[in-house]
Amino acid sequence: MAATMKDSQSDVQVTFEDQEKINRFARTNARLMDFKEELAAKEKELENLTDAEEELVLAEADSSTVPYQIGEVLVEMSLEEAQASLEKAKELCLEEIAALKVKAEAHKETLNNLKTLLYAKFGTSINLDLDDES
Repeated sequence: MAATMKDSQSDVQVTFEDQEKINRFARTNARLMDFKEELAAKEKELENLTDAEEELVLAEADSSTVPYQIGEVLVEMSLEEAQASLEKAKELCLEEIAALKVKAEAHKETLNNLKTLLYAKFGTSINLDLDDES
């Protein structure tokens, strides 16, 4: 993320409040990038949980118990317990994904508001390009 002032002969003065807005823009953008990374990890986790559910369906005829990972430990569970645990984990993952999307949207809105204010004052003298525009 770049929030820089061009080094030209400009008569616009950067006040303390302007600098605070620029700093807030940078912090908010950094948090947005963190949310996007966390969202990608949660979506991958959801994909893994879905794959595990599909594997359980295939394993139903093979055995009455299956290994289930809890943290770093594998435990034996019945198929029903494993399916219930996977469903619960998927629901939690979906809730976390939804919460992250809400937070990301709020940060995007804040960034857009700050961009509007800063570009209105500084015009092309400031560059508020985002690293990951999406």
